[in-house]
Amino acid sequence: MLSQITYNQACKNFEQIYDEVISTREPVVVSREGSESVSVIPTDELNRMIETIYLFQSHENAIRLLDALQRAKKRTNKPQTLDELRKNFGLIEEV
Repeated sequence: MLSQITYNQACKNFEQIYDEVISTREPVVVSREGSESVSVIPTDELNRMIETIYLFQSHENAIRLLDALQRAKKRTNKPQTLDELRKNFGLIEEV
């Protein structure tokens, strides 16, 4: 569950909020009457979310990612060498 605080509490206790967000990795929602709420979130968590959204924007890429996730969960992936991976993606020609 997300922690929620008021804008005034955030102003008075920002150092504590900052430390809490970093240690728990959980966002804190700051609300202000008459305004939209904002969240304090670790930057690396935000970057991960932005990257995930970017990767899932392409329908084809989303299908590939979800398929790979299912294979990983089922442990059906077989280890491959870098050369084998390059061949699979057409990055090098077979001799």
